[in-house]
Amino acid sequence: MGNMSVVSGVPTVVVPESVRFKAACPECRARFELAAAEFRLAIGASSRTTFYSFTCPACGASVRRPAGERIVELLTSGGVRTLRLHTGV
Repeated sequence: MGNMSVVSGVPTVVVPESVRFKAACPECRARFELAAAEFRLAIGASSRTTFYSFTCPACGASVRRPAGERIVELLTSGGVRTLRLHTGV
């Protein structure tokens, strides 16, 4: 199974704690690297409701950015916690 693990019967990918992503703040224009644990990814029913978010370490602004398919793939494979948004049916 390589770098796979099973938690509560669900296979999960084990990623190193050192995974970091480059980001920038639209408020203060600072550029920095953040650990995967500092991001949140929300996957909605459409591209308009799929986004990632983080808090800028320089100015403290809450940043929310759209996440296309490639960004979703990179963040999930890097261990970013993901929330799946469901619509009431």
